[in-house]
Amino acid sequence: MIESLLVANRGEIARRIIRTARRLGVRAIAVHSEADADLPFVAEADEAVCVGPANPAQSYRNTEAILAAARSTGAQAIHPGYGFLSENADFARTVEASGLIWVGPGADAISAMGDKINARNLMAAAGVPVAAGTTEPAADVAAAVAAAAQIGYPVMVKAAAGGGGMGMGVAVDEAALRTEYDKVRAFAERMFGDGSVLLERYFPRVRHVEVQILGLADGRVLALGERECSVQRRNQKLVEESPSPAVSPELRSRLLAAAVRAGEAVDYRNAGTVECLLDPTTGEFFFLEMNTRLQVEHPVTELVHGIDLVEEQLRVAAGLPPTFDPDALTVRGHAIELRVNAEDPKRFLPGPGTIKTWVEPTGEGVRVDSGYAEGNTVTPFYDSLMAKLIVHGQDRTEAIARARAAVAAFDLSGPKHNLPFFAELLENQEFLSGDYDTSIVSHLR
Repeated sequence: MIESLLVANRGEIARRIIRTARRLGVRAIAVHSEADADLPFVAEADEAVCVGPANPAQSYRNTEAILAAARSTGAQAIHPGYGFLSENADFARTVEASGLIWVGPGADAISAMGDKINARNLMAAAGVPVAAGTTEPAADVAAAVAAAAQIGYPVMVKAAAGGGGMGMGVAVDEAALRTEYDKVRAFAERMFGDGSVLLERYFPRVRHVEVQILGLADGRVLALGERECSVQRRNQKLVEESPSPAVSPELRSRLLAAAVRAGEAVDYRNAGTVECLLDPTTGEFFFLEMNTRLQVEHPVTELVHGIDLVEEQLRVAAGLPPTFDPDALTVRGHAIELRVNAEDPKRFLPGPGTIKTWVEPTGEGVRVDSGYAEGNTVTPFYDSLMAKLIVHGQDRTEAIARARAAVAAFDLSGPKHNLPFFAELLENQEFLSGDYDTSIVSHLR
């Protein structure tokens, strides 16, 4: 097993990785910005290094500062968490060239999946279903108009280098396409340094379902079940559950097999996620993207499978076999994750501030992965995620009941937060029925 691990991230995911590292006897090293010096993950690490000011470009995305911290602390490996440098192939290559262990997939797999057009083409060649769309960037608006005529309206206009729900727009006709193309291209150039744009068929009613994959050290790729991620605002997830209430055993078999083919197509190692769009009317699913990292929502998979995905990541990186029997995977009950964000529960606008009260819920089947504590300040420099409230039950009904009780018991004041939204959602008949899609949040507004 790896002996010392530098966690190149912050907040709840850094704290969560540190927790597993310390349980395994691995020396955990945190890096932090000046703004995060007082957060729990810094105090809980065995060692901590400040890598720069609040601006992520000068701290959490500062590759030179992070590598310098690894050298000065004698770190053997780097875990990037999610976001920041986690899907930066150049950083992964630099880490390995420096003689360190990269806890993630190979740089070639990251590169292959980082460009959405290349990823679509690779998946299609591997026999993974993809929605109708462009096989090369739309060079200009005229090319986009021609492509849309072939695909058929409405179309999704997407930044080829985008992710996390950013750089996307829907066009219902040519006039809207001309506007969205220019908007997405400008956003992509500004945010990702790559203005390449692709077009895909847009599904007015669709579910967002993803599969957790794990590429083992021996070369096998496993599919660890699916997660339902259709409760979203601005194309970004708020709630995830596993198993998906929309997936039948027959559909699950097809979905998991496709995810394994996707991983095998890029010789995938370590944890990753194959995201798909599911047409609830026809049962068809289509490849959306592959996230070459640990996902925010990984705890629901951990709870239904009884495994620690971070531990499995470390074992793969160290060349060790998994802790479980890959040929005897079981699913136990149902899990739901709620992302507790510092944001207005109605308009979902950020609402940072100092935490005056922070009392986490407890009880059977309740888990909280938090990045903050009472007295900490949620700053405007980073994502608004404060904690993940995860519940597990024998079935979906019990999991929902435990989620309701946990939301009611979570005592939080200071920053704005979205716990009232979750209280409303957990009483909503559309959600309770399990027959919902990505438009459900708009129905609650």
